[in-house]
Amino acid sequence: MPDVSYSPATPSASSPIHRLALAVVTEPERAPGAFMSAPSGAREEAMRFLLQTGADAGVKLIATRPEGDGERLLGQAWPFPSPFQVTVRTVPLSEGLDRVEARARRSLERMGLPRGDVLLISNAADLAGAEGRALWDRARSLKDRGLFRRIGFCATIEDGPALLARRLEADVVQVPCSLLDQRAAQDGVLEAIADTGASVHLSSVFAGGLLFAGGDDLPAELASHAQALSRTRRRLAEQRCDPMQAALGYALALPGVDKVVASVASAAELRAILAAAHAPCPNLDWAALALEAPAAFTADARARISSAA
Repeated sequence: MPDVSYSPATPSASSPIHRLALAVVTEPERAPGAFMSAPSGAREEAMRFLLQTGADAGVKLIATRPEGDGERLLGQAWPFPSPFQVTVRTVPLSEGLDRVEARARRSLERMGLPRGDVLLISNAADLAGAEGRALWDRARSLKDRGLFRRIGFCATIEDGPALLARRLEADVVQVPCSLLDQRAAQDGVLEAIADTGASVHLSSVFAGGLLFAGGDDLPAELASHAQALSRTRRRLAEQRCDPMQAALGYALALPGVDKVVASVASAAELRAILAAAHAPCPNLDWAALALEAPAAFTADARARISSAA
């Protein structure tokens, strides 16, 4: 971790913390101690401590998913008064339009919230299919009824997110971009999305944990990339820059990005993220740190590495 101590002083308006959104992870592979293996009361207390740490730091947005027990835990652990807004993701369209709408409402109920900030269609490909317009109309109806302030979708660069955002007049588009996979920035995708008027939320900023994975931690299908990862970490070490510090420094420096979504599994991990976000970043050659063939690499890696994804 960077050699910077974090103090929960009131952040200034220009603080990078205001651009952070937290995706609280409760899956057992990421949070065995904090949530899944602990008794129910201890899990809620761990969540409460994490949220209070974020609130004290000035974090304003929590990114949620419908899977697992995360929404219920959040609902039982919000600080009072809560400073947080939430983004809610839909279940897949394959479950049916009625189910998508009902589950979005249920997400708010589970978290004890009358309304959310953003409803995100979880897969842009669903919007390109035969029921895409009907799906978007369902989301828009929830916005019109005041249940969500904004609506948008999650996409990859292959989905053509800027064209889709313009066609649908989306309020928010969430796309992956990281130090290892810089295509969304280098290919002008982020700028094109911002030009439509949509807010850009950046996901996968830790590249699924790959920046933190040593050669022995990589699954067999990624072993051939160990040398490239080692080279990137060595370049960072030569500049005395921690991988987490570099990942956040890169993401927070990108023009046109409104929110950087950081996955976090415990209050201790959050404190490390906050310290890294505040740490001054060396003048790095970002492009030199990207992988040469990130598309296949990040596709294979997604959801396979557990550290700080």
